[in-house]
Amino acid sequence: MALRPWRLPWIPVLLALLALLDLRSELLLLADHFTWASLGYIPGQHPLAVVVLALMPSLVRRYR
Repeated sequence: MALRPWRLPWIPVLLALLALLDLRSELLLLADHFTWASLGYIPGQHPLAVVVLALMPSLVRRYR
């Protein structure tokens, strides 16, 4: 049985990168000054990015 090289599915990777770019300023603020209020602010202001990152394992399995 020949081994196939491991391929990274590009659609979920692209979605994850775009989600992280959307959250970039919020993540920088969290890194500088963490508060629970700022952590709770993120899902309310960036729901699509949070959902994409939460569903990333399922997306990777789906596109393999």
